[in-house]
Amino acid sequence: MKLKAILLPIAALVVLLVGWHVAVVATGVPKFVLPTPVAVFQALLDNFGGLMAAAWGTLRITLFALGLAICTGVLLALLFSLSRTFEMTVYPFAIVAQVTPIVSVAPLVLIWVGIDHVDRALVIIAWLAAFFPILANMSAGLRAVDGNLNELFTLYRASRWQRFWRLSWPTALPYLLASLKVSGGLALIGAVVAEFVAGSGGATGLAWKILEAGNRLQIEKMFAGLMILSLMGVLIFYGFSLLEWVLMRRGRR
Repeated sequence: MKLKAILLPIAALVVLLVGWHVAVVATGVPKFVLPTPVAVFQALLDNFGGLMAAAWGTLRITLFALGLAICTGVLLALLFSLSRTFEMTVYPFAIVAQVTPIVSVAPLVLIWVGIDHVDRALVIIAWLAAFFPILANMSAGLRAVDGNLNELFTLYRASRWQRFWRLSWPTALPYLLASLKVSGGLALIGAVVAEFVAGSGGATGLAWKILEAGNRLQIEKMFAGLMILSLMGVLIFYGFSLLEWVLMRRGRR
């Protein structure tokens, strides 16, 4: 079953690439509209060093912003679990930050932070994109603690730290791990959007390389950059899926 789950997507990808190549060749679509997969792969090889250096820049911003989102999301969720009043006061602002489109916020962040500190602005924008799912899921996990177990810990006069580490944290961990698979992709999206908005103002990530290639009508290079971005997103998702599997399997022992 696991082998089938691996082979089926690979087979579908091969069919898609072959169909793409045949359709482009048969219809004679200009390469500046839609290049063939072979041309995209050749562009990837020709620009591999530059694209990978730019991809590392984007990945670095993504992971830093995600780490910041984990710290702030978990901390706020813990504070919410300790004070209902604090939660009612702050949570609406977190919702506002979530529903406000990143594209509209990004130019303001770049202006406030300053064009000389583009990386800081990219991290803030990516953090805004990744923060809320962690906060919401961690809060839900802390509220999901079994009431009977909570009373049992009270009966045995468990300290606040013992209650958190042995009851609240194990209950909330699956919620947190599930949110990371979502927030990881959102952090990448936030970093890419921020790089597009930053334009030539000091951004050096993969999104800027794609934008630059588009301005020069290097469509093959654009597709190569998009392919690397997609692969980064897939690796982030399955990386956190593997982490979830390892931690949950260890927790069942």
